[in-house]
Amino acid sequence: MNGDVDGAVAAIRAGKAVILPTDTVYGLVADGYREAPARLLYRLKQRPETMPSALMAVDLDVILDAVPELRGRAAVAARALLPGPYTLVLPNPARRFRWLCGARPEAVGIRVPALAESAGEVLRRVGVVVSTSANVHGEGEARRLDDVAPELREQAAAAIDGGELPGVPSTVIDLTEREPKILRDGAGAPVDALERVRQAVG
Repeated sequence: MNGDVDGAVAAIRAGKAVILPTDTVYGLVADGYREAPARLLYRLKQRPETMPSALMAVDLDVILDAVPELRGRAAVAARALLPGPYTLVLPNPARRFRWLCGARPEAVGIRVPALAESAGEVLRRVGVVVSTSANVHGEGEARRLDDVAPELREQAAAAIDGGELPGVPSTVIDLTEREPKILRDGAGAPVDALERVRQAVG
């Protein structure tokens, strides 16, 4: 396992793409701090660059260090749901990480999944990554590593096998306005999530 983790960490630091298991589906990740690795991810996935991807870390505090403007109400709302099977769209007034924000640079998506040990160790060592599901754009989600399209597995510099995952992508919630809004119904219970956010921020 250590060899897999070391290889994945080295690949991300070198600007290459890596396949990691999350708490929902297999993800395709790369160094989130630099634009070039994010562009590589979009090319490999054949994903339009107008579509956003998420900034993912092992802990919310790592993301808050990278996007300090999230401290305050946005962070309180995020802590009500993370870690967990949610992608949260939050205000990004400084327009940080523009290369993963798609057509909405004023908003940034964040993800803090509940990770297994090996994937969590990778993120602990590299900080923040840009993350998207490990599938070719428009195709089905990968529940197992073998479900990842061969062309993605061949072009990824490393992959960690986390066994069989739930196979349902994260629930996406837009928290950029006063009233939270579900953008995609997924693995996280949406009604429960909205109630938890409302209780947290008042």
